This record gives sequence, C-alpha cells and structure tokens, in this order.
Amino acid sequence: MLSKKTEAKFEEEVPVQDEGWWAAVLADEEAFTQPQKEPADKAGSQPVPPVVDWDFVQSLYEQDEIVNLTVHGFNRGGLLVQGDGIQGFVPISHLVEMANSDEEEDRRSMLSAYVGQTLQLKVIECEPAQERIVLSERAALAGEGRRKILFKSLQPGTVACGTVTNVTDFGVFIDLGGVEGLIHVSELSWGRVQHPVDVLSVGQSVQVLVLQVSEENSRIALSLKRLFSNPWETLVKRYKPGDTIPATITSITRFGAFARLEEGIEGLIHVSSIQPPPSQDLHQLFTKGQDIQVRILHIDAERRRLGLGLVQSE
Repeated sequence: MLSKKTEAKFEEEVPVQDEGWWAAVLADEEAFTQPQKEPADKAGSQPVPPVVDWDFVQSLYEQDEIVNLTVHGFNRGGLLVQGDGIQGFVPISHLVEMANSDEEEDRRSMLSAYVGQTLQLKVIECEPAQERIVLSERAALAGEGRRKILFKSLQPGTVACGTVTNVTDFGVFIDLGGVEGLIHVSELSWGRVQHPVDVLSVGQSVQVLVLQVSEENSRIALSLKRLFSNPWETLVKRYKPGDTIPATITSITRFGAFARLEEGIEGLIHVSSIQPPPSQDLHQLFTKGQDIQVRILHIDAERRRLGLGLVQSE
C-alpha cells in the first residue's frame, strides 16, 4: 500500500472516471460483446435459444458461481454459449487457450474449433435491460467466490499483479486473478504512447496500481505509469536549455521527429530547427530507434513540452 502522504497526493491527481468515461473507452471492447448470427455452415447448427431465466443468471453473477455451458456458435469477437435458462457471449480475451492472432482466418479457425465443446464459465456482466450476458473462462479458473474477495482487496492505491489479456487502441485489459481491469492508454506511460501494443503485449505479467474500483459495474481502473515518479516534475533539475545530450528517435512526422531522452521524456526536433533545412523526406534523415545527439532548446515541464535541436556531425 502507499504511504499516507503519497495516498493524499495520489487522490488529488487521479481524474474522476465516471460512467461516461467508461462508456467511451470500452466502446470497442463492448462492440465484440454483441452476438451476431453466423451462417449455419460457418458457425455450426443454430439450436433454438433457451428462454433466459434472469433470476438464475443474476444469482450466478452475484454468488460468483461457475456454470457449464455449450458452445453453439461464434462471431469474430468470441463464442456464443448456452445452457438451461441461460445464453450468452464469451469474448476472445476471456478464453484461456485462445492464441492471439491478427489474421482473420486464423481467428475464425480457432473459434470454430470450440463449437460443440462444454466450457466452465463465470458470468461477468448481467444486464437484463440490454438482454446481455457476458461470460469468462479466465474468471472461472480463479474458482467460485473469488470476485468478491478480489473486489474487497483491490482498493485504490493497491499495487496488484496481473496478466495482459487484451490490447486495444484505447488501452490494455489486465486479468487480476478472476476480475479484469483496464489501463487506459493515458495511464500507460508518462511519455507519449503511439499505441498500447508498444508498451504491453498479450500474456505479459505486469504490476499495476489500482486507481478506482466499482464492484457494482465490475469496473477497475488501473495505472502503470503511476508506479513510477513523474519525470517531468524534476526535469528542470536535470536539464537546462543549451545542454547537449544523447537521445533516441521514437517517431517521425512531416513536421519533425520525436526523440526520447529517458523513459517518459520525449521532445520534438522541429523541421524548422534543422540547419540547413533538409531537402529530402525526414524519413531519409531519421530512422526509428536511431541514436543521435540533441541540444535542448526550450523546456515547458508544466505542459510537458520539450524543444530539441539536432546536433549534426561535421
């Protein structure tokens, strides 16, 4: 746990993440939790769906119990499952043995192999108003009743260990041993993040800081960057305009190149600062990962802006 002093500062810094925030960042993931009917020759035969016993499903969810359900079909986001009084959806990221693949045909082949199998699952979302039931094979591995224990122990300020289950444009989902949390892209690093896949990958073990917990909505907001001090807060103590230091090119744009001085600290070498002005495309002058020498032109730590100049060899 954090110290009292750090907790106070932590509470001041953590932004309020309301349901509107969650709705936005989970839009992509939730798009996959809408079952779509597949043609019979692709998703298997389509049995008559059971009448959903919502009291039964709600009990499974509240008691954190495991249920055995049969896979009767799939769509690009996961599996369609059903049993007596229940039918629902299992997202790909909640399947234990589903390999990560960007190839559509590989994904379809792996999902189709599940059709006809019986899986041990837990209900992780139960929303009668939307007629939506989402289940997880990963959560079932933790055993019955585990979710309640985890939600009691995962308080804001807690450092937890987990495994990356899914990487999206907006962030990274982490399995915390029976429940999932989300590291929003803005909480991955103190520096710029072009895409979360550049920071974490599926299957990777990672320590995270719990920001917010909502057991009612099964939402856990996590942070990776807050495990480390903000390097921008002490930047002016380490560097000053005129300093010449080594840096590494991280990305190239039409107006300049970004270079990293240290973890979390990147600056821009604007094209206008390069003398003589380059006549070719900047991709001809720089490559990602290239080590260079830069001169600090200006520092705006409050706005996290760092202007750099290229130190060119004679």
